[in-house]
Amino acid sequence: MKAKIAVKSTKSDRTRAQILAAAQALFAEHGYQNTTIRDVAARASIDPAMVIRYFQSKDELFARAAAIDLRLPALKASDAGRIGDTLIRHFLEVWEGSGKGMAIMLRSATSNEFAAEKMREVFAKQVGPVIASVGSKSSAARRAGLVSSQLLGLALCRYVLKLPPVVALSREDIVAHVGPVLQRYALDEMSVNRP
Repeated sequence: MKAKIAVKSTKSDRTRAQILAAAQALFAEHGYQNTTIRDVAARASIDPAMVIRYFQSKDELFARAAAIDLRLPALKASDAGRIGDTLIRHFLEVWEGSGKGMAIMLRSATSNEFAAEKMREVFAKQVGPVIASVGSKSSAARRAGLVSSQLLGLALCRYVLKLPPVVALSREDIVAHVGPVLQRYALDEMSVNRP
């Protein structure tokens, strides 16, 4: 009897994973608005009722498919002069590794309030506290917003819009150009050459 339960659980886990993989691919390609439960079911080769059985709603499916854990490094432990470098290298590793959730969220957040709210949650719970750890608490929200604007702009151009000159940049070129900007934003440093 126990063997049957284990097999059923394994099949259930495979079905759930199959649905999530289909949803991630479709949300990443088409965004929240243009992806339907029927599309996900067709991609996963199952009945649409099974998608609802496992995830209850499109919003729940989206939330699970687009779950983001940025695993941001502890900047307080980093060399203060290399925070920008640390951030951009980590960002590139995440996006070019397992960044499916971020692509889904970025593509969808511009046209769907639910997705936009999820993106704001990531900002508030993950980015804000890490940036606050390396500078004045009074400017933390502004600094985290500036860091996020730079990283999300890069992500939009490189991974969603796939602008050829940005896609063509090597990782080291991106680190060399974006790292110093993130350094200034994260620590609220003003450029000495500023007029």
